[in-house]
Amino acid sequence: MAFFSSGSRALVEILTRMQSAERPMPVDHTFFEFGSIRYHVEASASDPENVFLSISTPSLSHEASPSSSSTGLPEATLQETRKAYHKFAEVVEPPREGYVLTLKLNFSGLTRPKDRVKAINQVSRLQSVVLSSQLRDMLGSLGPSGTMRLVYNQREPFFVSKTAEKMSAVFPMRFRDDTDLAIATSFFQELQEAGSSLAKAPQCSWSPIPPPELRGECVHRLTTNGGFVSFGVLSRHVRGKRAAKTAWILLNFQAYVKYHIKCTRRHIQSRMRERMETLTQAIEGTRLRGNEDRTRSQAVVKKRKNKRRLISFAKANKSLQKGLRAVLDKIKRLRQRIRVKGLDRLRWQCQCFAVPKLPMPPRARGKEHRYHKLPRVKSTD
Repeated sequence: MAFFSSGSRALVEILTRMQSAERPMPVDHTFFEFGSIRYHVEASASDPENVFLSISTPSLSHEASPSSSSTGLPEATLQETRKAYHKFAEVVEPPREGYVLTLKLNFSGLTRPKDRVKAINQVSRLQSVVLSSQLRDMLGSLGPSGTMRLVYNQREPFFVSKTAEKMSAVFPMRFRDDTDLAIATSFFQELQEAGSSLAKAPQCSWSPIPPPELRGECVHRLTTNGGFVSFGVLSRHVRGKRAAKTAWILLNFQAYVKYHIKCTRRHIQSRMRERMETLTQAIEGTRLRGNEDRTRSQAVVKKRKNKRRLISFAKANKSLQKGLRAVLDKIKRLRQRIRVKGLDRLRWQCQCFAVPKLPMPPRARGKEHRYHKLPRVKSTD
């Protein structure tokens, strides 16, 4: 229930369209609002100036119903309706079948468009006028003191208490979900603090136990899990034009609490969703930075490993070169002549004596070895 204005948007749109139409058109339209309020708008093409508006709304209370006429509404409500719309409407008796009130609207007497717009907006608040008149009539029937149980919604009744000192409205609050209960409890505490801080605001109080005004009521009517919210209603709140607004606020307070709970839960869920998205982005960013850092660290480690390998290879190359040099030195040492001590001295002494060369024998000097080729012998076979 997101729209808490006392005026009907659909009714304003239909009546405005009928007044702004260039040609008269027949209208027979039925629509519902808030589940229990039914409207019926009827007009004929032969008589477009007269528009019949019927409304069916639940009674405010089944326990204290004052004397009513044949229309089903109290006489005080009919008088209040005639007084509010006497310039351009009249009450049709009896009302249309299935409705509690029927008005005959005629805007021909309003020449200025501004006056017609104002009259249409006033007609759209017909339900609040009916309910406020019922509420004032019931409060008057209480006398100087008393308590009355008002039933506008069967599931959410509330109490109106009147004493010589003050008048208050008490709302028993019931919730099915623990989350709704926690949000509503916090809202009631804030509402109590805000009401006490403002001088012109009605006094508001919240208590988990029934207030003293409800002593003597049945136990099953006072069984709640959300406590009791009380508003102080002053005489100026139910006087004149403020009566309709006060009645509308009191009758829709419990619906407004539910609307506030839904909005709060939606706000919390949206904040949680935004927080989750922020955390997800932060985690993803951390992962990306972690991968970059990991890549950098891996590159540094790989570079270090390559450097170590180069260093180790250089060391191994140096050691290998040393080993090769040692092997080559050993090979060189093996290929050198064997030197015997005293042999050089003996060789020097031998050079002092001339060693005669012996002549070669004559046979060996000029003899040449020649081979003769043997003839090939043929076989006789």
